[in-house]
Amino acid sequence: MEAERRPAPGPPSEGLFADGHLILWTLCSVLLPVFITFWCSLQRSRRQLHRRDIFRKSKHGWRDTDLFSQPTYCCVCAQHILQGAFCDCCGLRVDEDCLKKADKRFQCKEIMLKNDSKVLDAMPHHWIRGNVPLCSYCMVCKQQCGSQPKLCDYRCIWCQKTVHDECMKHSLRNEKCDFGEFRNLIIPPSYLTSINQMRKDKKTDYEVLASKLGKQWTPLIILANSRSGTNMGEGLLGEFRILLNPVQGQEKYIPQVAVLPLGTGNDLSNTLGWGAGYAGEIPVAQVLRNVMEADGIKLDRWKVQVTNKGYYNLRKPKEFTMNNYFSVGPDALMALNFHAHREKAPSLFSSRILNKAVYLFYGTKDCLVQECKDLNKKVELELDGERVALPNLEGIIVLNIGYWGGGCRLWEGMGDETYPLARHDDGLLEVVGVYGSFHCAQIQVKLANPFRIGQAHTVRLILKCSMMPMQVDGEPWAQGPCTVTITHKTHAMMLYFSGEQTDDDISSTSDQEDIKETE
Repeated sequence: MEAERRPAPGPPSEGLFADGHLILWTLCSVLLPVFITFWCSLQRSRRQLHRRDIFRKSKHGWRDTDLFSQPTYCCVCAQHILQGAFCDCCGLRVDEDCLKKADKRFQCKEIMLKNDSKVLDAMPHHWIRGNVPLCSYCMVCKQQCGSQPKLCDYRCIWCQKTVHDECMKHSLRNEKCDFGEFRNLIIPPSYLTSINQMRKDKKTDYEVLASKLGKQWTPLIILANSRSGTNMGEGLLGEFRILLNPVQGQEKYIPQVAVLPLGTGNDLSNTLGWGAGYAGEIPVAQVLRNVMEADGIKLDRWKVQVTNKGYYNLRKPKEFTMNNYFSVGPDALMALNFHAHREKAPSLFSSRILNKAVYLFYGTKDCLVQECKDLNKKVELELDGERVALPNLEGIIVLNIGYWGGGCRLWEGMGDETYPLARHDDGLLEVVGVYGSFHCAQIQVKLANPFRIGQAHTVRLILKCSMMPMQVDGEPWAQGPCTVTITHKTHAMMLYFSGEQTDDDISSTSDQEDIKETE
């Protein structure tokens, strides 16, 4: 009976068929997403290659942009940009699908004019439609521009003036551009055209050409360290290219240099009144206004010559140009360790706070290890040719500017032992010593003073034995036995901004006034 109740077993092919279906669906569920992902990545790679090819051949300075970086509208289709590009010279913005059309249709900023018959003060406006700053106002009706949620209104890429669509219907299209608020900082394209023509004609009357632009014309040169700070340099250069001529160079005269601090030290910018750090807290336009208000001063520049020993003078001495300071000892060791690890993994050093934490770590480590101890037994120091006796030091710092170590006034000191302010244009160097990394930390928080060795026009340091860390203006290296000679080289023309003063500036100034009154 039991045998009769049991169902008869099916043919073996049915079980195999069911297993085959299961295997097939499993393969489809696994392979289909893989195929879709691969196809999408392939299409994305093709689009990226196509976009990069356009970027490479274009006269525009295209950079990638999307909805999240800056909500804007396409200059071709007027649609909201989800994925596209913007030009960091003229400010043009375009959707990815319209990139090729925009590249052919719209002209970027002219570095030089094609027609050299145009006079210097007769260049027309170069209008770009849409995406005008929200804080701008129409030059005709004085009402706010760019307030509508669409592609509207115009902006001149040279003078930065804006105008409504309706107001543009008047005679503005033929009006001449005066280069706006920053006209005295901008190099007009027609000027470079005239310079180019002068070179062809082998003429040298540049002063006559510059005089046509007025006595107040002082063109600005922008330089940036793209690796400094939080890698803001490239983005800031783009913002300056929008406001100025993209090439912004100067032919004959020595330029006056202003400093925009991006890194963690920024002692030169502190000395010149530009602050301890810039993180985008003020608009770039305000930076240019500060440049126009700044005063020109001189900065001593020094030649640092390093001659190795033991090579019978066959190797040429290494030469450096020093603007800020030279040092041997714990601060150079911290800079060397930081530099070595940043070279290995630059992406990890993108935050000022993290960078300072790394410096703190290496400083704490050196407090325990004391790699630079007994420096006074390893070196000989001469100031203006006279040998100087040294106490038990771990570091020697030669200063040209007032600040050191990220904002510390090293030479003046604190308390009752304050010294006169160090000058950066008197042809003198200030030489101080530190007893170790912990002493450096005490100096930075104003709990101690350095050991002041003296001032000199020429400094000579002889490293007799072993390897020691050295650095010039934050560029460190490990150095064997050598002779270091520091002599005056030349002056640099800098811009000093007195609009903002730190607490240290105010206290130091008041201390100086008190000293003068007592005298």
